[in-house]
Amino acid sequence: MKILILGAGKMGSFFTDLLSFDHVVAVLEKDPLRMRFIYNAIRMQSPEEIKGFDPDLIINCVTLNYTIDAFKLAFPYLKPNCIISDIASVKTNLKEFYATCGFPYVSTHPMFGPTFANLANLAKENTIIISEGDYLGRIFFKDLYDRLKLNVFEYTFEEHDRVVAYSLGIPFASTLVFAATMVHQDAPGTTFKRHMKIARGLLSEDDYLLTEILFNPRTPNQIARIREQLTTLQEIIAAKDTERMKEFLENIREKIK
Repeated sequence: MKILILGAGKMGSFFTDLLSFDHVVAVLEKDPLRMRFIYNAIRMQSPEEIKGFDPDLIINCVTLNYTIDAFKLAFPYLKPNCIISDIASVKTNLKEFYATCGFPYVSTHPMFGPTFANLANLAKENTIIISEGDYLGRIFFKDLYDRLKLNVFEYTFEEHDRVVAYSLGIPFASTLVFAATMVHQDAPGTTFKRHMKIARGLLSEDDYLLTEILFNPRTPNQIARIREQLTTLQEIIAAKDTERMKEFLENIREKIK
C-alpha cells in the first residue's frame, strides 16, 4: 500500500517509522529540517508531488489547527478512492467535514502521545477508532493497533468527544492549576517532583492542542466537578473535620480501585 503521511512532527515520524518497512511511505512536510531524521521514506515539500506518488491512504499528523487545511491542500492530487484519515485528539468539526469531502475516511485517536508514552512498548496504552467511516480504513488501523498491542476502543464522534472531555479535560485542567500555583522549591518532595514532571510534559505540548481540549464543549462540566470537590475539601480543611476527611479519602480510594 502507498501511504502518505502529512506532517513530520512527533506522531508523523512515529507513523513513518512504524509503516515504512511494510508499505511504500511518503512524508509531506514544508519544513525540511523536520525531515532530517526521516529514513526509508520519500520526502516531499510540495502538495503537487502527491499526484506522482498516488497514495492509497493518507494519515494526517499535522498540528491540530491545520488538520482540515492540510486535507484541502492534498485533495486536488488524490484519486477518488484514496482513504483519508486523521489522528486528532479533538474531533470538533471533523464529522461535518468528512460528510462533505467526497473521500472515504477513517478517524482514530492514539491516546498514548509521544510526550509520556514509551513508544517502544505500548502494551498498556489505549487508542480510539471512530466507528463511523470507511470499513477497510477501520480494519487497517485495527490491525495496526493490534500489532502494537494497544487497547482498542470504538466510539462514535459524539462518544469520542465525551470521553476526551473526561479523560483529558480533567487531568489537563488539574495539572494546569497545579502548575499555576507553583513557587520555587529548594527541597521538593517526591510527589511534588512527579507532579512537576507531568506539568512540564503537558506544557511541552502544542498550545492549540491544549486549548482545543479545554474548549471542548463538554469540558466545562468536568471542570465544574473539580471545583465542587475543591470546595468540599476546602470546607473540610477549614473545619478541621477529621471524620469528614476520613470519609472523603475513603470515597476517593473506592473510585480509583
